[in-house]
Parts: sequence; structure tokens; C-alpha cells
Amino acid sequence: QVQLVESGGGLVQPGGSLRLSCAASVSIFSFDIMAWYRQAPGTERELVAAISKGGNTNYADSVKGRFTISRDIAKDTVYLQMNSLKPEDTAVYYCNAEYGDSYYWGQGTQVTVSS
Repeated sequence: QVQLVESGGGLVQPGGSLRLSCAASVSIFSFDIMAWYRQAPGTERELVAAISKGGNTNYADSVKGRFTISRDIAKDTVYLQMNSLKPEDTAVYYCNAEYGDSYYWGQGTQVTVSS
């Protein structure tokens, strides 16, 4: 059974930073893609950043230059470093893993950007 466990969310002031972690119960090299999504109240879940098995990354336009997705294969963990946070980054952030037609989700971690 694949489990993804997020951590690192919290309350931060505008301009601040947070690092989210997503620990997988299996080798992250098992997955074709690992990604971070977010969902704010009243909105659809949106892709924030993704990293492929080969290490290629892509980002939503709204976070380019501020967020960085990375991974530690030895720790089976994917990270999302978030800098220069804005109030509009407030959302529940979800870790996602894809293998073929199978999709796996974490439980989500709340990020609130507010003064």
C-alpha cells in the first residue's frame, strides 16, 4: 500500500519561507512523476510543481522563481521549498505520485500566509 505523508505546513508572514516534505512508504523511483498540488477554499485543485523520474521539473506560472521542487531518493522524500510567500499561496498542499494509470495522494498540509 502506497502512503504519502506531508509535513511542514503552517502559518507564515508574507515574504516568508516554508519547506514542505512528502515522505513515501515506497521508493519514490517507483513513480513516473511526483508533484505538489494545492487547493484553496472554493477553488479547484491545481498543479504547483512536478518532478519526473528523470529529474525534469515544471512549475505553475504563479510560483516560478519562488518555489523549488526537489527530491532525496535515499530518503524517499520529495520537497517543496517555498520562498517569497504571498497571501494568495494560502491553501492545502497535497503530495501526488503517479505510476502508469495509478494516482496516489497524501492527506494534505495547510499553508497559511498572513500577517
